[in-house]
Amino acid sequence: MKSMIQEQIREIAQQFDCGNCCYWNKKTEELIFTPDFDENIYAEKEFYEEELAELENNWGDYVEIEKPHSKDSFEIMVNFAEQLDDSNQLKNKLFNALNKKKPFSEFKFIVDNSGKYRQEWFDFKNKQLEKWVVERFNEISTE
Repeated sequence: MKSMIQEQIREIAQQFDCGNCCYWNKKTEELIFTPDFDENIYAEKEFYEEELAELENNWGDYVEIEKPHSKDSFEIMVNFAEQLDDSNQLKNKLFNALNKKKPFSEFKFIVDNSGKYRQEWFDFKNKQLEKWVVERFNEISTE
């Protein structure tokens, strides 16, 4: 298998952040993105007929790059909170949020209202998602 370039890694990470699935053509290195139709009941397949037909007609040429599961996304949130300075009140707020009934929405609410840390979170999450993509790509390239 060939190698993936940084631009592709960044694009896949962004698509994962939007909840989309990614398929990589082993021959042409083309990427195809579709919504996760199992998780997004509002996604309409008719908008993705071209992509779905390409995948169906050439399935052997494509490899799905696995997107992070919710437990992986939770771990990214924990890692962000852990890397904050112990004296930072945000750290405690985030850990409290992660221990509540709806940790994802609680975490998002706190981060969205954290001033400069909001952008730090986005930067951190993007780097973690890019790292995830590289790890998944390395797994499929050794198969």
